[in-house]
Amino acid sequence: MGKQARAIVDLSLKDLVKDLNKAYADEWLAFYLYWYMAQIVSGKAYEDIQEFLNKLAKDELEHAGEIADLILKLGDVPIANPMELEKHANAPYMMPPKNTADINRIIRIVTEAEATAIEVYNKIAKKTLGKDHVTYQLVTHILSEEVDHEEIFENLLER
Repeated sequence: MGKQARAIVDLSLKDLVKDLNKAYADEWLAFYLYWYMAQIVSGKAYEDIQEFLNKLAKDELEHAGEIADLILKLGDVPIANPMELEKHANAPYMMPPKNTADINRIIRIVTEAEATAIEVYNKIAKKTLGKDHVTYQLVTHILSEEVDHEEIFENLLER
């Protein structure tokens, strides 16, 4: 964003970047968790769950990239040290189940993580509505994808 674009943002850029960096950290943790669980999942119907988890991991990595790009446009930088991600995240890293065939536990973990993401992006959307159109558009786009992810895994739980 240029000077004028940043100037029309009607809220604290410092606070906004802090919120975005927290969401950025969340996305990296979700990416790693989903990717990891896709690698280790076993048992009945594991291939379908593996496919879903790999797709979600790619989506979360894409979200991290989109948020990093926005943070840069706002004149700051995203978290650089991966060791700092959990410290700055909205929620702690969720440990995958020890039993790699516990598909229901994997699904519950993903559903809970997506519910947290929905809360985070809804909060940022409310904060930026009418005050920062660019951030608002990006976070509502990501929010809609997180809603879809939650629904996919809730439907799997019902089966």
